[in-house]
Amino acid sequence: MWLILAFLSAALLGCYDSFKKEALASNAVIPVLFLNTLFCSLIFLPLIGLSAWTHRLDSSIFYVSTAGWEVHRYIVLKSLIVLSSWLFGYFGMKHLPLTIVGPINATRPVMVLLGAMLFFGEQLNVWQWIGVLLAVLSFFMLSRSGRKEGIDFKHDRWIYFIVLAALLGAVSGLYDKYLMADPADGGIGLDRMIVQSWYNLYQSGMMLAVLLLMWWPHRRHSTPFHWHWSIIFVSIFLSAADFIYFYALSLPGAMISIVSMIRRGSVIVSFLFGALFFHEKNLKSKVVDLALVLLGMVFLYIGSK
Repeated sequence: MWLILAFLSAALLGCYDSFKKEALASNAVIPVLFLNTLFCSLIFLPLIGLSAWTHRLDSSIFYVSTAGWEVHRYIVLKSLIVLSSWLFGYFGMKHLPLTIVGPINATRPVMVLLGAMLFFGEQLNVWQWIGVLLAVLSFFMLSRSGRKEGIDFKHDRWIYFIVLAALLGAVSGLYDKYLMADPADGGIGLDRMIVQSWYNLYQSGMMLAVLLLMWWPHRRHSTPFHWHWSIIFVSIFLSAADFIYFYALSLPGAMISIVSMIRRGSVIVSFLFGALFFHEKNLKSKVVDLALVLLGMVFLYIGSK
């Protein structure tokens, strides 16, 4: 069951990336990201209220447990990590083709695996090392494809933004493992709903501060903000994808390494959107790059079984 949910989460995540690209087109990044966090918070705020003040959600998958600062401090840290990743990722995605961004983001499982090796003492087997090498090769080939569109991977700051976003996303994935793993397995065993609900609220507050301090005073001299309905769909698809992701992780036998890899399959959906709706260029060479990324994920999957 958790495998099916992981694939569903990947499909929703691909739609999220595609609507995000649409929302950011010729638009101010910080207000779009603030509205995304705000709408995500509004989705979960009723669940927090109903769980705290009524018994309607008791024993349901939407129930949000209550906890003190000893738990919320971990969630605040997750909010900082995720929001940092989103800030870099949103700016990078605005200025780069979706068919470049998607394959770079798809290397996150490799970063998670290497992070698990460095920080959790996990050992990589031959299959996993092949997957890592294929991911590295795909990155170099992707830089070749990007060069045809005037994107220099060594000197383009937006490429560095996307890579930083992917690194921070990998850190978030490792942190999720720590937050929700059973204490017997080295985690702290937090409930998935308290994590997802409250980290959205904390992010919204953080982004409000960023909006007021960094964008609002300079709004007349920067890219103007305009409303687009795709902004709402960004929040809807992200919330649904994350809800299913956290629920999948809570099921018996679920493996964060496998779920993380399957979620990166979202690149197929976003790649198709980039090709069909955004009419991006050099698709033939990018398909080869994407195939290498996906082949690397297959080797990681085999090695993680």
